[in-house]
Amino acid sequence: MSDPFYLTAAVLAVAAVVGLLANRLRQPLIVAFIAVGILVGPSVLGWVQDAEPLELFAEIGIAVLLFLVGLKLDLRLVRATGSVALVTGLGQVAFTSIVGFGLAMLLGMDATTALYVGIALTFSSTIIVVKLLSDKREIDELHGRIALGFLIVQDIVVVLVMIVLSSFGGDSDRSLAADLGITLASGLGFVVGLAIAMRWVLPWVLHRLAASQELLLVGAVAWAVSLAALGDLLGFSTEVGAFLAGFALASTSFRDAISSSLTPLRDFLLLFFFIELGSQLDFSTIGSQVPAALVLSAFVLIGNPVIVLIIMGVMGYRRRVGFLAGLTVAQISEFSLIFVALGLTLGHIGNETVGLVTLVGLVTIGLSTYMILYSHPLYDRLAPYLRIFERAKPSQGDEPEGDEPVDVVVYGYGRYGRNLAWRLADGGHRVLVVDWDPQAAAEVTEHAGLDVVFGDAEDNTYPSNLPLSTARVVVSTVARVESNRILAKALRRWGFDGTVAVTAHTTTDAEALDRDLPEADLVLRPFHDASEVATAELIALLHEPGGHAAHQRDAEEAGSA
Repeated sequence: MSDPFYLTAAVLAVAAVVGLLANRLRQPLIVAFIAVGILVGPSVLGWVQDAEPLELFAEIGIAVLLFLVGLKLDLRLVRATGSVALVTGLGQVAFTSIVGFGLAMLLGMDATTALYVGIALTFSSTIIVVKLLSDKREIDELHGRIALGFLIVQDIVVVLVMIVLSSFGGDSDRSLAADLGITLASGLGFVVGLAIAMRWVLPWVLHRLAASQELLLVGAVAWAVSLAALGDLLGFSTEVGAFLAGFALASTSFRDAISSSLTPLRDFLLLFFFIELGSQLDFSTIGSQVPAALVLSAFVLIGNPVIVLIIMGVMGYRRRVGFLAGLTVAQISEFSLIFVALGLTLGHIGNETVGLVTLVGLVTIGLSTYMILYSHPLYDRLAPYLRIFERAKPSQGDEPEGDEPVDVVVYGYGRYGRNLAWRLADGGHRVLVVDWDPQAAAEVTEHAGLDVVFGDAEDNTYPSNLPLSTARVVVSTVARVESNRILAKALRRWGFDGTVAVTAHTTTDAEALDRDLPEADLVLRPFHDASEVATAELIALLHEPGGHAAHQRDAEEAGSA
C-alpha cells in the first residue's frame, strides 16, 4: 500500500481485530500491537516496507507518554510508602542492571550492548501494572501502594538515564569537558526558563484555557509537543523535553483533569510506536536470538521478583507483601523499548539488540500478566518456600501512611453543591469538591473542611485520581442524566463500593435514573424536596394559632372597636 491514508486505515483495522483477540486472552494491548507490527511488516504481509508514515504518530505518542509521566510525578506517593519505595526501587534497578549486564556478557555481547540490555531489563510497565491492579481492586492495598511507589522511582531513573544518553550520545568533535559545559548551560537555561513559566505564565494561561475542556486538552498537547521539540533543539531528546513539560504542570490544580483527558490519546498514539517497533523486527536473525531471549526473560520473570522479595524481607515486610509487590516487576516496560530505540538512534546498538529486547518484552509482558492476575493462588502454592525471605519477627505494619482521608466527594460546586458541601463540612465531615470551574477553587478554600480538585463528571477515567478507598459517599450535584450515568458507572468500575448519590431536577429524570442506573444508591431531587419542605412549613404556619392569619383577624377586630 503506497497511500499513507489507506495504509493507516488498514493497519488500524488489523489492530482492532488483534486487540480484541488479546483482550479476550486478557493480554495487554502492547503485546497485540507489536504482533500487529510483525503481521503488517516486511516479514509477513509486507504492507509496511517503510515505517515513515507511522513515525510521526509514534513520536507524538512517546512525547505524550513522557508528558504524562512528568505530570503524574507524585512524590507524595513515594513519601507515603516510606523508605521502601526508594530503597526497593533503586535497589532493584541496581541489582537488575548489574546481573543483567553480567548475563548479557556471558551470552557473548560486547560491553556497550550488554549495558543497554542490562538497563533495559530493570524497568517495569507502570501502565500495565496500574491497569491490572485497578482491575483487581488492589491499587490501594499495601503491596499496590508500594509497587506504585517504586514504579515511580523507576520512571525517574529511566528519564535521568535518557537525559544522560541524549546529552552525550551524539557524535561530536568537542572534548568531554566542552560537551559537559554546553550540556549544563543548556540544561540550566531550560530549567530557569521553565521555572519562570511555572511561576508567572502557566497559571495565567491554564486559567484561561480551562474555560473549555477541549481547549485545555489542545493547549496541554501543544505545550507537551512544543517543549519536546525545544528539548531536541537544545541537544537533549524530545522525551526529556516532554517529561519536563509535564513536570511543570504537576503542581497545578489542573493536573488530574489533563492527565485523565490525555490518557486515551496516549494509548492511541502509542499504538503506532509498538506497531512500528514490530514492523522493524528482523526475522532473519531472530532465530539465533531466541535462546538469549529465553535466558533474559527467565531472569526478568524470576530474578526481578526475587530481588524485590529480598529487599523487602530485609526491611521487615512479610513475605506475602513482598511476593505480591515483586510480581509487578516481572516484565519489562514500554520504556525499555523506548530506551533501546534511543540507543539505536544514537548508533550505540544495532537492530538485532532492539529485536532481542522486544522479544524479551513479548515473553515477559505476556506471562507476567497472568502471574499478576493469579497472584494469590500462586502465593498460596509457593508460600512454604518463601519463608526464607521473611524475618522471624516482621517489623512493618499492614498499611503505610496514606493520603488524608476524605469522607465525602461532591461533584459540582453550583448553588446546590455549594450548600451541600458547606453543611457537610460544618457537620465535621471532610469534603472533597470536584468541579470544572477554576473559580470554584478560590471559593472552596475559604471554607474550612473543604478541598477542591479540577475535574469533569463525564470523564470516566478521572475517578481513578480520587481517594475512593477512604470516601464513604460520592455525591453528584450535576443534574444532567448522562453525566450521572457516566460518573456512577465509572465509580463502580474503579472499585468504589460506598454510597453513590446522583441528582435529578425533574420527576422524569429521577424516574430514569431510578430505573436505568443500578450503580446509584440514591437519587436526590432538590426542587422536589425543597417544595415539600416549603409546603410543610406553610401548612404548619397556616394551622398555627398564633400565625399570620390570626394576627390579621386580631388587628381587624381592634380597628372596628
